[in-house]
Amino acid sequence: MADLTQQEWTSQLAADDNAVILDVRTPEEVALGIIPNAITIDIYKGQGFINEVQELDKSKNYYVYCKAGARSGQACSVMNHLGFKNTYNLIGGITEWSGEMTSI
Repeated sequence: MADLTQQEWTSQLAADDNAVILDVRTPEEVALGIIPNAITIDIYKGQGFINEVQELDKSKNYYVYCKAGARSGQACSVMNHLGFKNTYNLIGGITEWSGEMTSI
């Protein structure tokens, strides 16, 4: 896992053709808007989160975010324990995000 600033996260993401954006916030938070093309898996699902994450392609690079960066850091740690090699946590989460947002 790597903790990246918004600038590092966005520039690395833009250059990564093997990237997946993962939003680990609650459905209520996601309803406020997401980063375009993000998939959503609520980390508060507990075992349900683990089950859904295990269905993801471990060969991809995961750019993970939440509201402020704490839950996404936990998600990256869980994913690393499950065998994901490349997870990137967005420091400050969506709260500090100044990039594009979309609604779902």
